[in-house]
Amino acid sequence: MNRAADRETALEARGLCRTFYDGEKEIRVLAGLDLVVARQESVAVIGESGVGKSTLLHLLGALDSPDSGDVVLAGNELFELPARELAAVRNRAMGFVFQFHYLLGDFDAVENVMMPLLVGGASRTKARGRAVEMLEKVGLAARLRHRPGELSGGEQQRVAVARAVVTRPQVLLADEPTGNLDPHTAEDVHQVLRDVQAEAGCSMVVATHNSAMAATLDRTLMLESGRLTEVARQ
Repeated sequence: MNRAADRETALEARGLCRTFYDGEKEIRVLAGLDLVVARQESVAVIGESGVGKSTLLHLLGALDSPDSGDVVLAGNELFELPARELAAVRNRAMGFVFQFHYLLGDFDAVENVMMPLLVGGASRTKARGRAVEMLEKVGLAARLRHRPGELSGGEQQRVAVARAVVTRPQVLLADEPTGNLDPHTAEDVHQVLRDVQAEAGCSMVVATHNSAMAATLDRTLMLESGRLTEVARQ
């Protein structure tokens, strides 16, 4: 399943299991799932709605905990870390882009992108400079002082992408990042994601229904019955 085995590993999932309950009904979403993502590799995770793609990304990003198994990032077994250390690793080494942008409505684009750096202890001067740099890279040089409500859906998601990579993370996780956008805007955001991933030199895992997006990444994996299998390219 993994053509990246001979390259340095950036992120590894080992035996992830996750079960949910609907009343007395047990829903086993992940069943001993393994995944290895190499440095600078881009991976698409596809599958039917409800199969567990978002659950997987939440576990990879340590936003949720598995029933068993672990995720290894930068030499750290994430679910063995104390909460404070886990938060620091997540802030420093991971970037997240979700289907909904989760921008702070009272702050402008620059201030939203500054947030991860400020949380990580950077000075306001350094954070602002880096935020402006990233917003320029995603094509928003003329929209720096605009608040989310003054931006289009595509522009809001570009701000979210800039925020995700402003810390220069080792891994970028994107969960249906264009699910709320029209096809033309979605393709623009896809290109921005690919460009910033290449510029940052980070790895990227994208959960998506978009086959065109998946085809542009290095590998495509199908999530089915709680495990991943590689999809052969034409």
